[in-house]
Order: sequence, then structure tokens, then C-alpha cells
Amino acid sequence: MADLEEAAGPGTGAEDRGTLERLLSVVGAGALELHTAPRGLRAGVTGVHVLDALEPVIRPRELLLAVGVDPRSAHAVDVVRRAGEAGAAGVVFGPGRPEPTARALQAAAEEGGTAVLFRTAWCTWAQLVGVLRAGLAAAGVPPMSVTSGVRLGDLDSLADAVAALVGGSVTIEDTESRVLAYSSTEENVDEMRRLTILGRRVPPWRVAAMREAGFFQALWGAGDVLHRPAHGQDPERLVGAVRAGGEALGSIWVAAIAGRPLAPNGAETLRAAVRAAAAHLLHHRTHSSDSRLLEDAARALLEERGSVEVLAERASLPPREPCAVLAVGTGSGSRGDDDPSVVHGLLTLHCAALGHRVVVVPAGGGILVLLSGLERDPGRADDQVRRLGESLAGQLSATIGSSARVGLGDVVPGLAGAPASRRSAERALQALIAAAGPRAVARSGDVADTVGILQVVEALREVALPPRTSVARLREFDAEHSGSCLVESLRAYLDHFGDVSAASRALGVHANSLRYRLRRITQVSGLDLENPDARLLAQLQLRLGRDADGARP
Repeated sequence: MADLEEAAGPGTGAEDRGTLERLLSVVGAGALELHTAPRGLRAGVTGVHVLDALEPVIRPRELLLAVGVDPRSAHAVDVVRRAGEAGAAGVVFGPGRPEPTARALQAAAEEGGTAVLFRTAWCTWAQLVGVLRAGLAAAGVPPMSVTSGVRLGDLDSLADAVAALVGGSVTIEDTESRVLAYSSTEENVDEMRRLTILGRRVPPWRVAAMREAGFFQALWGAGDVLHRPAHGQDPERLVGAVRAGGEALGSIWVAAIAGRPLAPNGAETLRAAVRAAAAHLLHHRTHSSDSRLLEDAARALLEERGSVEVLAERASLPPREPCAVLAVGTGSGSRGDDDPSVVHGLLTLHCAALGHRVVVVPAGGGILVLLSGLERDPGRADDQVRRLGESLAGQLSATIGSSARVGLGDVVPGLAGAPASRRSAERALQALIAAAGPRAVARSGDVADTVGILQVVEALREVALPPRTSVARLREFDAEHSGSCLVESLRAYLDHFGDVSAASRALGVHANSLRYRLRRITQVSGLDLENPDARLLAQLQLRLGRDADGARP
């Protein structure tokens, strides 16, 4: 780290390096727009903090991210005023500079001596947290605790942030062309990126060709970002070398995706990124533990075969503070609908941006989020879990373009209770998926009836029913007569409590057509729709056979 100290200049301390001016120069105009800075750009910045509406703690010399605060509101002016009283370095609002409220914000800022900034429209809050904390690290500010926010050395979050700002897909590589991290961008990626990510390194033949062409000599010797124009199937690329004190640590590559050009200021943004990445790569080289070990420790604990002490040590989680598990599903919730690895990075970054201590674990085709360090008051802890679940469901749905659902596990006293919380979270998620309604977030108690019927159906799955039940005869008839849909019609009729009008609307047929089908159901199967026992057995068997029918339960 001596090289970094020398690069900062003689007699320059950490406090001098951590200034608003230095941070803005590292982050670049792609993420933040300065509105006013009453104390000048030399004002010190020591950290980044997301405003919590329930616990609005404001710390001196930190940038306060006013997530969810409308900059046009009187609340925004009050936040700036309180930030000034607390000695905060500045307040960051969402995109835009509304008038005439901007004048009121400026007056409050000048009165309290705190800066006001606005996030750019093309940088999300989650991405902004990553680039700000990376920028602070590059400016020489001591890193925050590894348990809060985006950690120093979190290269995946840095890759996602660069991808958002430059408008391409990103890989961060070491000097041997091994992939250390890559962005979660998966939209129409080129073949070279796909091969590089799958193999966790640039293919050897490609490395040999670039070495023969003198590319690496130019990369490690260049003082600027290199541009490689599109050629054939290879899209436009930018690449910058990451250095510390003259030593090459690795490189950041940005490739255009989906036929779109990179951002006009892409080279400038990448220059800032390679400066920020130096501290991250140094930390990765000397301090980072294998994330796979952390993930395995969390999975083992959630499966009741692991050690609380091992997970607490590896993840820096408090073992005896309240925690809960959230089960996240995307698409229809079926295995393979969405690649969990894509969702993993989004969840990790979003949770970190909100200041939560979490471990994200792919499991069973979905994702589990172990949320630790909750409030000791049960009501407040429950509120924390629900707020995070609603935030994750909304963020994921907007980002991946398909519905996301989150099952909320029960809050338990410590990590030892995490397996029980996982079970309740997964039951809630299964119920949300089975109901297929508009609800996106729930605890098992919120959907207890659906959880109950799923458990009943599961318990009956091994029961051997008579071979010639009414439903069995209907299935045989539908299979033998192409186009027959008596099973589907019976299901709709029973699901709508025998309401022919509602069931016919659900099926998209005339009510008289459904009445005809019901008479055929009675003739073919002998089912007595007036008999409650027969109706109950038919409904249970329809649910038990949902896989064969291709229908939801």
C-alpha cells in the first residue's frame, strides 16, 4: 500500500484525500451532478450512508443518500437542514433539479454548510452506492466495516456499476487474463464474452492471438483507455489497465451489447473506474476469502448440517442477534425459469445498498437471503423484513422484466434458528406461486390457507387411490379424444364454487357450452357433482395430478 501513499503526494493524509472534489473526480459525471457546495469541494467525505425513514441517523462527514425523498418536497428541505446540523458532507437526491424547490434546497444547504447533489437518471441507487464506496477507497479513505454496504474487494458489484455507467457488459481480469468478476448483464452477449465467463478466463487461443499482435504490450504500457472497434462478430470494446504505483494489477473490459454503442463518455467513465479498481484489486489479492466458502457455510447452516460459529466468522454476522430468511422466486417459480446466478448479483447489490447484512445463497432453483442483525424489538424486526422483501420484489421485477415473489421467513433469535426461518419462507413462496395472484410478498401466516392445502396435497401424494375414480376416467377420455377438455372444465367449475358464469369466463367459453361439458363429465365419469365427498376427492385428485395436466394447483 506504500505505492498508493506515494501516489497521493507527500504529506497527504487520508483526511485530505477524502474530499468531495477527489470523490467526484473518481466517480465522474456519469453518476452524480453537483448542485451546491457551500463549504467548497475540499469538504471532507468519510463514508456513504442511506437515509432510513424510521431511524434517520445522520453522521458527520458522510454523504447521505436520500432514497425515496422527493426533492420537490418540504421533507427534502428538512433533510438538508438536519444534515447541515449533523455536519454531513452532503445530501444526494434522485434525478432532476426541480424549481422552485431547488432554491429552497440551496438556501438550506448554505445555512447548514452541506452540499446538495443529484443522482443521474442512468445510475440506480444500488449502483451509486457501489461506485461511491469504490471511489472513496480509491481516494484513500479507510474502508467501512465489511458487514455494511458494498465491501472493499467486492469486484462483482464494481463490475455491475461500471456496466451501468458505460452501457456495456464488463469483465474484470487479472494480468493472466483470468476472470475475477463480471457484470450481471446477459442481454445478447457476444460469443467471446460467453466463452470467457464459462471458462473463467479468456480462451487460450484468443490470448495467444492478442499477445502475438502486441496488444498486451500496448495495454500494460498505455497510460490511457484503449478502444477496440467492432469487427465481424466482435462488438466494440474498451479496456483499461488497473495499476497501483506502476504495478499492473489487472484490467477492466467493457463490451457493447445488443448492437448498442457504448456511452459517449464511456472512456472517461472507465478511466475513473480503473482508478477506483486499484484499491479493490489490491484488497482482493491480499484479503478476500473465497466467496464459495461463505456460500457453502450459509447453505450448510440453512440445511441444518453446518456450524453457526463458522458462518458467523466467515460472514462477520452476529450469531445471537435476530435474523430471518427470505425466499426469492422469479418467473413462474419453476426450476430453470431464470438463471439464479443472474439474480444473485442483483440481490446482493440491492441489499448492500440498503445497508443490510446478508448472505445470498442459490438453492433449489431459487434464491435464499439470510438477513442478520435485525432489531431486537419483534415488531420492528418484522417491519424490517417486510420492507426488504417488498423492496426486493419491486427492484427485481423492474430489472429482470418478469414477476418476482418473496416469501418472508419468521424472525428468529439468532443464526441457530435460521433453518426454521428458511422453512417458513419457502412455504410462503410456494403459496404465492401456487396462488398466481397479484400478491408478491407474504409471510406463511398471510397465506396460511394456501400453505395448508399444499401441505395436505403433499402428504397425500404417496396415497394409492383407486384406479377408476371419476377424475381418472375423465383423464382417459381426454387422452383418447383429441381436443376434449373435460378435466380443465371440471377444474374451473370446482375452483369457482360451482358458479357457471364465473367458470365459463375463466375458460373463455359461453355458459351454455360449459353446462354441456358438465353433463358430459357426469356421463363419462359418473361424477356426482351434488355429492360433497365426490367434489372434495375430485379437487384433491386434480391438484395431485397437476403435473400430468400441465396446470397450476
